[in-house]
Amino acid sequence: MPLLVPPTALVHRSYIAAMEEFRSEGRGGDDDDTTLGRTLRDYGEKWHDPAVFARHLAEVSAAAYPAEPYSVPVTTLWYVDGADYLGRVAIRHTIATRFLREYGGHIGYDVRPTARRRGHATQMLLGCLPYAARLGLESVLVTCDTDNTGSRKVIEAAGGTFEDERGGKLRFWIRTGLSRV
Repeated sequence: MPLLVPPTALVHRSYIAAMEEFRSEGRGGDDDDTTLGRTLRDYGEKWHDPAVFARHLAEVSAAAYPAEPYSVPVTTLWYVDGADYLGRVAIRHTIATRFLREYGGHIGYDVRPTARRRGHATQMLLGCLPYAARLGLESVLVTCDTDNTGSRKVIEAAGGTFEDERGGKLRFWIRTGLSRV
């Protein structure tokens, strides 16, 4: 059964395979300014070296991911099933920058291409809400591109309430259940 866990070396081989899947669908190019895109550019083929992967784990596990241009504290969790890496979710502790307040939101997630359309994104988003509540967040902003129907359905399935559209992004708020934590 898949679980959200801190980044772990136990999924090293599967993680590398997942990153190749993302790269095959065009992620990681110079125009990909997402966390995943920057990670692919920063580490590329170097992940095979266990020492480099350990360094990557240390960076991802830190309270703030250093390559993020809109740097705020962030908790990253990986969604794994045994030794299989399925995806990741990033919980920004605050949306203190204009970009995050307008477009980025509190939570971002990626599911590896071969694991999509199995409910993993919904489970990841629902599963990270207690973490967000423990950070003191009563509600979290989650956004998706206007044409990303799959992500919109994930957000709505997790209780997202539509607020508005800004700059090509649909914006939803999800209550974390802080009052019950």
